[in-house]
Amino acid sequence: MTDSLSRPGALRRLGRFCARHTRAVLAAWLVLVAVLLIANHRAGGSYVDDFNLSGSSAQQGIDILRAHQPKTGVSSKIVLQAPGGSTLAGSRVALTQAADKLAAVPHVLTVSGPLAAGTVSADGRTAVLSVTFADDPNTYGRSYVRQVDAAVAPARTAGVQVEYDGQLGLAAEQRANDRRSELIGVVVALVVLLLGFGSVLAAGLPLVSAILGVGGGLSVLGLIAASVSFAAVAPTLAVMMGLGVGIDYALFLSTRFRRAVAAGADPVDAAADTIASSGRAVIVAAVTVIVALLGLYASGLDFIGRLGLAGGTAVAVAAISALTLAPALLGLAGKRIDRWHVRTPASEPTGERDAWHRYAAVVGRRPWWFLVGGLVLLGVLAVPALSIRLGHVDAGANPTSDTDRRAYDAISTAFGPGANAPLTVVVDLPSGTGTAARTALATKLHDVIAADPAVAAVGPFTPVPDGSLLVATVTPTTGPQDQATDQLTGRLVDTTLPSALAGTGAHGYLTGMTAAQMQFRDVIAERLPLIVTVVVIAAFILLMIVFRGPVVALKAAVLDLVSIAASYGILVAVFQWGWGSGLLGVGQKVPIESYVPMMMFAIVFGLSMDYEIFLLSRIREVWLGTHDNHHAVGAGLAATGRVITCAALIMTSVFGAFLLSTNVVVKMLALGLAVSVVVDATVVRLVLVPSAMYLLGRANWWAPRWLDRILPHLDPEPVQAPVADKKIAATV
Repeated sequence: MTDSLSRPGALRRLGRFCARHTRAVLAAWLVLVAVLLIANHRAGGSYVDDFNLSGSSAQQGIDILRAHQPKTGVSSKIVLQAPGGSTLAGSRVALTQAADKLAAVPHVLTVSGPLAAGTVSADGRTAVLSVTFADDPNTYGRSYVRQVDAAVAPARTAGVQVEYDGQLGLAAEQRANDRRSELIGVVVALVVLLLGFGSVLAAGLPLVSAILGVGGGLSVLGLIAASVSFAAVAPTLAVMMGLGVGIDYALFLSTRFRRAVAAGADPVDAAADTIASSGRAVIVAAVTVIVALLGLYASGLDFIGRLGLAGGTAVAVAAISALTLAPALLGLAGKRIDRWHVRTPASEPTGERDAWHRYAAVVGRRPWWFLVGGLVLLGVLAVPALSIRLGHVDAGANPTSDTDRRAYDAISTAFGPGANAPLTVVVDLPSGTGTAARTALATKLHDVIAADPAVAAVGPFTPVPDGSLLVATVTPTTGPQDQATDQLTGRLVDTTLPSALAGTGAHGYLTGMTAAQMQFRDVIAERLPLIVTVVVIAAFILLMIVFRGPVVALKAAVLDLVSIAASYGILVAVFQWGWGSGLLGVGQKVPIESYVPMMMFAIVFGLSMDYEIFLLSRIREVWLGTHDNHHAVGAGLAATGRVITCAALIMTSVFGAFLLSTNVVVKMLALGLAVSVVVDATVVRLVLVPSAMYLLGRANWWAPRWLDRILPHLDPEPVQAPVADKKIAATV
């Protein structure tokens, strides 16, 4: 997406080349995607959540532990439940065999003894095997879970129910993952395209372009993952983004192509003109989305920034596919693009009597009514966002078909809800601390922590082999999502440990997954305003460069912020308040996953700018030819209304299909993004934007002369419309 590529001449040559050499371009894409898929299969990396927060108490604690216990590893629990009304004592031999076989599985460092003291429930029916892996079991591939299954087979043969918790549970669920959501999204997109355009080819070409783009983008991401750590949700995010924008970009191009062909243009010339005109808008739109996603690096958190990189990678490949593969497919279809149809193919707006022109005229007559009404509606939807509570969605919210959910429930029932939220206290002792002083300090710490009413149990403070650290496990009385657990972690870090260790020279750290997630959430909440500021400023500058007007750029940024607030409100109402969450397969009220609002903001802001750019580029195209703002707004809205609506329906179907995922965080992203697209394409793009632009009048295009002189030129469309469009423009 260099400067040379963004020039009309270069883009027209690119479109002409692809349309003339259709079979060569298509073959090249098929070979490229095949090579990338094979390379990813052989050398691609894995996806693992890493909440590493350098400088935090949780990270310092784990780093100190690893320094003094190099084989710390990653721990997971295997939950054992006796059949019927029996106890596990009768299955001791089988459980011992299972534990011995587990110890022999590659990458397993330690396995706790079966039925050891403290690992069995009071009724003797439930026990926990603690297994420590050298690394996250997700990184060992799907076949690794089968080795674990084979090791615990003696226990299952004896009738014992075996479930996996923690990272092992996640690895087991990854093994069972399928592609239902992607398939449903594609099918629904095809239906929408067929209903919207009537033509089989006009509907199918954007899908072919997008699917090949997604295959290439996902493979590129997998190859990057071999050397860069990405979150477990990264590939799902990449598919959602790549498929959604890929269809949209190809759809905008095919719409312009059909319009030119209908006006009598030669297919090759039409493809060249399409890439020279709407192709520029695709570039600007894609760059805007990518900039918004990469803005997540401003958080200073690799976990978040790399999620942006994952989405940005998919968007970049989708844009490249749209700019090269789409014109090749359009050139291949040529004038036959509307020949195969399920109904009379829809034509593009060419006059002032169609429904979209009539709607634009209605908005133009009552702009204040539409502006105030739209803002009130979005304000009401945004109200729940005022009570948003960030946190971590634990396995207790997963469907009961998941092994980690069954393990979570069994542990909670047998040992109390706090057993699913263990906290690890690490005390770094000053050098030279004797045995007596160490023992006295361990006793004091135990008593002080146990006195907290939110603590169910405190394990003994035991020294590591070199005696430099004391380590203990604290079990809260409440689960990992409970606010009481959150408050307990805050007291331990801020008050309890500093007070107990004052004057001793020792330093205390609270670590473990629960503590890390809560501290991660706090950092996210602290840095969200920075992300919002960076992304909004970057988008404002880009829009100002493209449309040469600070007013229209500011209007776009403000309306997008209002739209995102409304989406946050709906997310809180559904997941945090529980309004209809059962329909989505979420059985309990859950906090909003800490990084979801930040991710949603970057994605939604970027995608909303897509529609903004395609709408404003058409409005500005008419404005440059007529300098009549009222006419330009109406003509631009009419010209893009149907295609933006279809694009939004497709994007919504793609995102909505991921509501079928068993991962609650994916459901959150899917619902938030789907709702955002609907709100943006209806209330914002078809109500607020035109009404505001009608009211602003010529101020939309005002810019101080000094600003106009220093701004680089990056028009989304050429000032002079292609010849094929001139005939149509005369009737608008």
